[in-house]
Amino acid sequence: MSAIGGWGNLMVSHIRAVPLEKAYRLLNHGPTVLVSARHGGVEDVMAAAWACALDYDPPKLTVVLDSATRTRSLAEDAGVFVIQVPTAVQAVLTHAVGTTSLHADPDKLRNAGVELFEMPEHDLPLVAGCSAWLACRLISEPSIESRYDLFVGEVFAAWADDRVFRDGHWMFETADPALRSLHYVAGGHFYVIGEAIDVSSR
Repeated sequence: MSAIGGWGNLMVSHIRAVPLEKAYRLLNHGPTVLVSARHGGVEDVMAAAWACALDYDPPKLTVVLDSATRTRSLAEDAGVFVIQVPTAVQAVLTHAVGTTSLHADPDKLRNAGVELFEMPEHDLPLVAGCSAWLACRLISEPSIESRYDLFVGEVFAAWADDRVFRDGHWMFETADPALRSLHYVAGGHFYVIGEAIDVSSR
């Protein structure tokens, strides 16, 4: 696995592939996500609060991408994008990329502290430090894209940090709290995911 920038191979060593049939579980708890895309040598990352698993086989998801964002146009041009789950320690970064436009600030990613890396055989910009990543192929749905800003992606690869997601399950209650997911409310206000409640089936 190759890392770009100063993130380093130590962190990358915690990343493991997630079977596609389990990929929906990376989003099932409703986290705020980061969306990244690259086209023509330009990269951008934005935050999105409205992302949702849609299907199992093949795995699909939906995400709302405002028409004013550069990430949306890059995803449309490239035909691929990445959804990733940021961690609690990335709250400031997440808010920064969600409130700053690449149109207005060409140094947006550097100023927000975003580091990007790639997985082998995937020419995609993944955000370092997240807990999960879903590589998506854009499924063109022009009517809902233009009317609702709603995009559908088919997940063709997925990875997660095995310190917090293993064997198809999140382990937030036993992992470092810094790895917990973010859940956006409004006005720069986030919650992190809380404690687990297990209901026994009888």
